[in-house]
Amino acid sequence: MSDPRVLLQAFAGVSGDGPRAEWLGRYLNASGFRVCQDELGNLWAGQGSLLLVAHLDTVLTPSEPLAQDGRWWAPAVGDNSSGVAVLLSLAEQLIPQGVTLAFSVGEEGLGNLRGARALVAKLRPQAMVAVDGYLPSVVAQAVGSTRLRAVFTGPGGHAWGDRGQKSPVPALGQALAALYKLAKPENASLNVGRVFGGEAINAIPREVGLELDLRATDPLVLETLENQSRQILMEAAGPFGVGLELEVLGRRPAGHSATPKMIQAAKEALKGVGLEAQITPGSTDASAGVEQGIPALAFGVYRGGGAHTPQEWVEPDSLLLGQQALAELVRRLLGEL
Repeated sequence: MSDPRVLLQAFAGVSGDGPRAEWLGRYLNASGFRVCQDELGNLWAGQGSLLLVAHLDTVLTPSEPLAQDGRWWAPAVGDNSSGVAVLLSLAEQLIPQGVTLAFSVGEEGLGNLRGARALVAKLRPQAMVAVDGYLPSVVAQAVGSTRLRAVFTGPGGHAWGDRGQKSPVPALGQALAALYKLAKPENASLNVGRVFGGEAINAIPREVGLELDLRATDPLVLETLENQSRQILMEAAGPFGVGLELEVLGRRPAGHSATPKMIQAAKEALKGVGLEAQITPGSTDASAGVEQGIPALAFGVYRGGGAHTPQEWVEPDSLLLGQQALAELVRRLLGEL
């Protein structure tokens, strides 16, 4: 096993999916492994019934970590540079045992799990573990999501000279107010993450819009929430005589596929390093396995905080705990396959 802290120091500052994949490929090749890469940018080595995957894409641009107060600080130093470092540190131990190690793209943002979905389709594993998240989390239930873009359209015009023209702005305002008044169960969420439109302060906008993120742990709840949101958006456009364009930006499945034995193996692996597993729902690359009915979960391998912010941090020594726990999880899972 390699030291994941050393790997994190070397890898964390590499920016961009392409350069990060190249860095990983060089490391694996130098370790004597045959590396495969697809047209999306996914990278993998080894061949086996168990797939371990860590996403290499990030939300913010990575930079070299700064050590301070026993922590390492940098954008993306945790999510998911630390997951990549822990998984990579086990390559020499796990690949010869018949485990596939993969590094995916398209997990963050509007990636829509394109990398993990492609890996599952190509490699057809019998079980899957996404190496992602904080110790001691175990994501055993996939949170489903639907992402929509709604654009309200009108003729536009001069703020004074065309002051009688219909504007899409009131429709957007009504839609926003109605969406946030929508009743939701505890296992669902609604978020407008982006509002956009308009050309100038003295011009009637030709189009304005929003991007909507809907989530739920139950697929029927998610479907209901989407239908209600679509109805709100359509009802907002009508009274103001403006157009509406709706686009689905992405979907992630809701549900679970991890077997009781798989969950127990994760609990025991964490217990072996003195931690009690926190079983939680979440949206990770493991959702691509859930979607295909493959036993899948996500396993956290480091302590940290501030994910998706410039102030992200990790406790470097915690990666050693994550490494030990992940190795034990794999040992137990291989005994079941």
